[in-house]
Amino acid sequence: MIFNPESDVLDALAKSILLAARTAPKAKGVDDIVTALVEKEDVEVLASTMERLADQKGEGFVFLKRDAANLQNAGAAVLIGVKTSGAAGLNCGACGFETCAEMLDRQKVKVEFMGPNCMFKYVDLGIAVGAAVAKAKDFCIDNRVMYTVGAAARVSGLLDADVVFGIPLSVTGKNIFFDRK
Repeated sequence: MIFNPESDVLDALAKSILLAARTAPKAKGVDDIVTALVEKEDVEVLASTMERLADQKGEGFVFLKRDAANLQNAGAAVLIGVKTSGAAGLNCGACGFETCAEMLDRQKVKVEFMGPNCMFKYVDLGIAVGAAVAKAKDFCIDNRVMYTVGAAARVSGLLDADVVFGIPLSVTGKNIFFDRK
């Protein structure tokens, strides 16, 4: 008899969650989504980066330390980001510039994330993240979308992307992401 085998399948289910992100629709069919399964040694890199960012950013950012603890207590985590290869070419202005060429010509800022980017790339990222958490829900896996984990992944160099979100996953009797302080 195998007791409590549910945690043994979490990494395999995390890959299925990333599959949902990969196959989510993309604007004009261009796939700039980057995905990764966080390995155990990467959890400490991410958590320490989150704690360092909290200290650097100051008093209003202590939630980064709370999220680092959530990540360390999770059974697995995935990263979903976007590394833009250009713009949709629609000159829609949603990025804050009149033309795609003007936006692409700007120097990108590099803080937790890099931008500006085409708004449609951000939408692609949102759809991919939404597909991933929907798949996690289908598997009854507790999860939480965290900008903080994604920021740490980009800042630490673990994921080469412009914008990243992290999704820690948990299979315990109580959702560890619910009663957070």
